Amino acid sequence: MPIYEYTCQECQQRFDARRAMRDADAPIACPQCGGMQTRHGLSLFAAHCDSTRASSGGSAGCGSCRGGNCGSCSH
Repeated sequence: MPIYEYTCQECQQRFDARRAMRDADAPIACPQCGGMQTRHGLSLFAAHCDSTRASSGGSAGCGSCRGGNCGSCSH
């Protein structure tokens, strides 16, 4: 399930919630104040490389680029 970012319009608290895609825009309570006036934000994602996979390929890059400049891992 994806993690979505929300902002409470009542207390301005930002929080994340793991929800099904179909529920991304459904109302959700703020964990800080309990308010239901929340807004779904624009979420960014990050990809992480396992350093053991990167080194096993004989390169400084991630496992998918094998040391070439693929742009996904900045190597």
